[in-house]
Amino acid sequence: MAATPADTDAAPTDTLPNGPLDEHAVHVCVDMQNLFARETAWHTPWMGRVLPRVLRLAGAAPERTVFTRFVPARHPGEGRGCWKRYWERWAEMTVERLGEDMVGLVPELAALAPPGSVVDKTVYSPWMEPGLDAALQARRAETLVITGGETDVCVLATVLGAVDRGYRIVLATDAVCSSSDETHDAMMTLYRQRFGQQLEVATTDQILHNWNLSELTTR
Repeated sequence: MAATPADTDAAPTDTLPNGPLDEHAVHVCVDMQNLFARETAWHTPWMGRVLPRVLRLAGAAPERTVFTRFVPARHPGEGRGCWKRYWERWAEMTVERLGEDMVGLVPELAALAPPGSVVDKTVYSPWMEPGLDAALQARRAETLVITGGETDVCVLATVLGAVDRGYRIVLATDAVCSSSDETHDAMMTLYRQRFGQQLEVATTDQILHNWNLSELTTR
């Protein structure tokens, strides 16, 4: 049976490989949206299971949380190149078919923005839009804590862009999800075995234990 987010990555200690997180760490929460949480063609069953952990991290420092949202094409067949074909294939997931509400964050997280920021994107990578860089620069980010979905698509694109930009990255292993057990497990292996110098994996408890949030409250 494939591992699930709740079963993976029990660490032998509470410490992180590269030390504690300081006040410049930012939580990037990837695509925790209604169109994935509800019963749509893109429903991600694990999302409800990881949501409490994502909410713990976001609620601990909402002002240092950036939420990304994947915004579908408005009409079938929009987009360039392969994206045009993509939105022909997924016509039922366009905004005109779904409605604007489905693009929104799940209600529990939407309540935290503001003070959290929301960055919209029309492709898998949030780095293709200027909003994420601007939000991170405004917070003087040096470290990114990454949660959300899907582990093997938009989380992957977020991680790779952060690696290229030189951020310290901590992936919350029990706060990411996918609609596929097989590729989730494969990606967790990839993250550990191929990105050991750029990526740390940790549970939500480990991250909160190592994040000096008192520095934020005293500023």
